[in-house]
This record gives sequence, C-alpha cells and structure tokens, in this order.
Amino acid sequence: ADLILITHEHFDHLDPEAIEKIKTDSTVIIYTEKCAEKVPGGKILHNGENIKIKGILIEAIPAYNIKHMRSPGVPFHPKGVGNGYILNLADKRIYIAGDTENTPEMKALKNIDVAFLPMNLPYTMTPEMVADAAKAFRPKILYPYHYGQTDPQRLVELLKDTPEIEVRIRKMR
Repeated sequence: ADLILITHEHFDHLDPEAIEKIKTDSTVIIYTEKCAEKVPGGKILHNGENIKIKGILIEAIPAYNIKHMRSPGVPFHPKGVGNGYILNLADKRIYIAGDTENTPEMKALKNIDVAFLPMNLPYTMTPEMVADAAKAFRPKILYPYHYGQTDPQRLVELLKDTPEIEVRIRKMR
C-alpha cells in the first residue's frame, strides 16, 4: 500500500496485523492520535487539519455522534477523536466519512464527487440521516457502507427525487 487512512481506533477500522501485511517501507499511514497508540510510525492528523502526501491533499473532517449514545451523554464516537477524510485527487474530491452521523461539518462540505457514508445502527446513521446529509452537501456519487442489517434500498427510496445524487449499492463477497 502507498497510503493507509485510518479513521479511528475501533477494531473494525484499525487492524494492526492487516496493516503489517500490506505496508512497505514507503507506505504513509494517516490516523488519529488514539490510533498511534496501536500502530506507531504514522502521521497524526487532527480534525480540521490537512496534509499533502504523494500529491494528494488530505483533509481531516470531524467524525462523531450527536444522537446515538453508548450510555446517556457518552457517544459511540466522541467529537474530536475520529476523522473522516477528503482526498483531493487531481480534479476529484472523495469523502470517506468514517464512523459518524450527519454532523454540521459534513453538511457544510462542498464539491464532493464521491462520498462514502456509514449507515449502521446504533453506531452511525439511519438511512434518513444519510439522505439528510447527502441532500445537504450533494455528492455526485454516494456509496453507503457499514450497513450490516440496515436495508440500503431505504436510502435509494429516500433519494429517488434527488437524481443528481447517484446512489451505488455494493455487496461484500
């Protein structure tokens, strides 16, 4: 791998053994402060920061919960801990949200060509929250991910009157 982006430290997003298998001496790893505790040698990027790596401008977007809580007042993903990333590749902007809800920072994004948004309860967004976010920042192409038991067709239905957003559903095999 040339570049590895890690959104946060949860086991389903950070697998040190997998990283060891794919990294080389020239691999650049971008991650959050908590990830550095598990995988040394990467570059820490905080919410709101950016860095240019191998010709790609990478922007760190806050990824957090507003509504869904582990317990009262304790979100599954606290503000300031996780990142989403925007990759600026030549004439394309790709947004990988990480585990988050439809935050104000997400809704304020501009000129996103491809967005990857999580849709799994109770940890991230409902299909309604994904549709709300997509209608706010209007990516040209939207890939829901992390949807497990959530029906992705519900998102397609919610965005059927927004033809400028192409929803692409992919199944893992």
